[in-house]
Amino acid sequence: MENKSLDAYREKINHIDDDLVRLFQERMEIAGEIAKYKKENNLAVLDSARERSKLADVQSKVNKEFEAYTTALYSLLFELSRSYQEKQIDEKNALHAAIEQAIAESSNTAFPKNAMVACQGLDGSYSQIACDKMFGSTNIMYFDTFDKVFSAIEKGLCKYGVLPIENSTAGSVKDVYDLMAKHNFYIARSTRIKVDHTLFVKDGVSLSDVKEIVSHEQALTQCSNFLASLDKSVKITTCENTAVAAKMVAESDRNDVAAISSRYCAQLYGLKSLYDSIQNNDNNYTRFICISKNLEIYPGADKTSIMLTLPHKPGSLYRVLARIYSIGINLIKLESRPMPNRDFEFIFYFDLETSVYSDEFVQLICELDKLSEDFRYFGSYSESV
Repeated sequence: MENKSLDAYREKINHIDDDLVRLFQERMEIAGEIAKYKKENNLAVLDSARERSKLADVQSKVNKEFEAYTTALYSLLFELSRSYQEKQIDEKNALHAAIEQAIAESSNTAFPKNAMVACQGLDGSYSQIACDKMFGSTNIMYFDTFDKVFSAIEKGLCKYGVLPIENSTAGSVKDVYDLMAKHNFYIARSTRIKVDHTLFVKDGVSLSDVKEIVSHEQALTQCSNFLASLDKSVKITTCENTAVAAKMVAESDRNDVAAISSRYCAQLYGLKSLYDSIQNNDNNYTRFICISKNLEIYPGADKTSIMLTLPHKPGSLYRVLARIYSIGINLIKLESRPMPNRDFEFIFYFDLETSVYSDEFVQLICELDKLSEDFRYFGSYSESV
């Protein structure tokens, strides 16, 4: 009896859905006609007063318990309607023209293998390993901070720069994200490096001798379980890079200090491994981006990175997410960072999975600047694993 009753309810839902689909299509077709009128009369697609009035009207027509659901439904309908209207108006902006030009210039070109590349650290750092993976044997100019890597690209000292942006265990490299808002650059490519951390000491030193361990902040976080197992008296010290840590230990007069670094540092700095693979997770990867001064888009680009500063009011982020969802683009990362000198306001970074050649990509790129106070396109690229 229960099954028959459920089937009957579902049949009623099916009939209602048939009407909803028909009416939704009719509504969108009328929205398309409105778009033509707005284009002919030079009117903006967004009419905030009309949307507020419409929302208040539909809310007044439903029972109290359904007001919140109605608000959510119509907020999405408004977003879909605006998206469709903007697609009908089909206004290409300067950014879209620049993207098309970059695609055309690199259409028959492979990613370069020889270039002057900037990275933070020293020989043996994971950034150097990422450089080798992206470029093969290349010329590397090392800098002691991430900020100087960005500056080297802006000033033309190096054509490319390689920077770590996130780790599968420790999360985002926040210093890099904060610098992304300050510098002018584009992402040309990305790669993932498997990270195996090793505890290095001088020859003849045992674990019981170690009083201090030095490494980069991210590496220490990734090895937190191992560090927690040590005697509480062991001092943990951060430095700017894992390779710098290895070099510090090699050049130190002390025999009670150790470094967490890559295994590549063993021969480079004449150190001995005490423990291998001490990271918390064996499936430990760091993602690196390759940045350039000019926009370069190579064949196969299927990832896009953008930054948005949104109005500090309810629904701002929702509008962007709804637009991405309505177009059918996959959001693979969302990162927020506080805005300097503005209390509790944030910059949002998005990584999107979409072909740079798709109509959906073009539509989104042409719409996003209308949804934000500030919009920056960091580039479209492919990622090697």
